[in-house]
Amino acid sequence: MKYALFLQTARLLNEQMHIKPLLFGSLGLERRLGTDLHADDIDVLIPERFLDSEWDKLFSLMNGEGWRLYDEEEHAFKKDGVSLAFASLENLEPFAGVHICAIPTVTDDGADYMLLGPEDYLKVYQASSKDGYRRDVKNKQDSEKIKLIKEVLNKTERN
Repeated sequence: MKYALFLQTARLLNEQMHIKPLLFGSLGLERRLGTDLHADDIDVLIPERFLDSEWDKLFSLMNGEGWRLYDEEEHAFKKDGVSLAFASLENLEPFAGVHICAIPTVTDDGADYMLLGPEDYLKVYQASSKDGYRRDVKNKQDSEKIKLIKEVLNKTERN
């Protein structure tokens, strides 16, 4: 259900705002690895201008689709009990060393979106494990994801 809601949102962003979002977080990692990680929410990275100077347009678009803003600071919406939060795509490179221009595009059910590769997910989760909140609250989950990503990368190297 979360992935279907993401695809609906991605199609909307593609068509109405000419945004190709990045599916991020656990749901993105699930899609990349093909394994269920029980993602709690939908994390989406988009160009920063849509979070500041064009926020009103994005807010109206999401609201029109039944998403209700519940945390403006985090740009987080809820619909059908599912949380979707937007963050800045441009922060990815300084945070984890992931080059935006090298992120592959995926097309699924009429939606174009970006999806990190396993190597980039490893960079993200390793950088996240140094963050105060992630280190204190999500450390076990992040450690398990890092281990899983490394297993996938090692298996790929052997083949």
